[in-house]
Amino acid sequence: GHVVRNWKVRWFVLLQDKLLYYKIEGGKKEPSPKGRILLDGCTITCPCLEYENRPLLIKLKTKTNTDYFLECCSREERDSWALDITGAIHAGHPVQVQELHRMKNSFKLLENISLHHIVERMYDSSTGIKLTRNLEQGNRYKETFTGSALVDWLISNSFAVSRFEAVTLASMLMEENFIKPVGTRSTEATRYSDLSEQFLDDSTALYMFAESSNKNISSKEALQFNISELRGTIVKQGFLVKQGHKRKNWKVRRFVLRADPAFLHYYDPTKEENRPVGGFSLRGCLVSALEDNGVPAGVKGNVQGNLFKIITKNDIHYYIQASSKAERTQWIEAIKPLT
Repeated sequence: GHVVRNWKVRWFVLLQDKLLYYKIEGGKKEPSPKGRILLDGCTITCPCLEYENRPLLIKLKTKTNTDYFLECCSREERDSWALDITGAIHAGHPVQVQELHRMKNSFKLLENISLHHIVERMYDSSTGIKLTRNLEQGNRYKETFTGSALVDWLISNSFAVSRFEAVTLASMLMEENFIKPVGTRSTEATRYSDLSEQFLDDSTALYMFAESSNKNISSKEALQFNISELRGTIVKQGFLVKQGHKRKNWKVRRFVLRADPAFLHYYDPTKEENRPVGGFSLRGCLVSALEDNGVPAGVKGNVQGNLFKIITKNDIHYYIQASSKAERTQWIEAIKPLT
């Protein structure tokens, strides 16, 4: 927001020369746009690391120097939006769009590697990365590690076979807000537009676990619980509308579906912290679509259809709206094998 600096869910529509955004009420998009971003003369920054708890940001600066920060629910969605917005900004300059395609396709997570699993291994007291105190320009930093130390650790633990691969992997850990730069040398490197140059394989560049500065984590035990539950491979994620258990109101939530272990978590996109506000194990759950003719029992408020229902093994009922029948089917088909 521009007046109150809070985060709100908006429905975006990209046109040839502008980006429209709409307010969502009760799971429905309002007919008139809440605002618009004129793309003529805009500059785009992706990824944008100005908010440490929001690693999936796109920043747009208009030619009148107005800044817009837009958060996506996945790296793939962010890169897709950035590519299409860049194409609209540079319409008539296909070389620049092709260069963005090249950069996007050159930076991919290695197959069969879970970032959550790597972080869990990094925290291990015996085999994890060694944390030390470091000085930089008179400032003392606790529990840090250097860029070169992380590269060495990733290679020695067989997460990468070369220093280039290790730097790529470390850049992803930083992009996904598992680690963060501290000190002048490493933070200045994040100003580069090319993601591959943001992490420094250097013995003077300092980094630390992003969770180390998160006041919402009260103990190491709570952190380990979250890592064990959230370490599964992400199968699907996106924005859905969920009915509350107490007030029975409808709110937009970012859902993340994970396998091994099988969990469905949901996040409040208006909150600063990147932590789930709820979630449950999918083992023993039942999931099914609900008919669109009439409002099913247990459902209240403004419903636009495309409903599905999940019943946990503890008999807790979740009512969720998708934006279309196709999206509802995709979620159900993704959830069923994990139950």
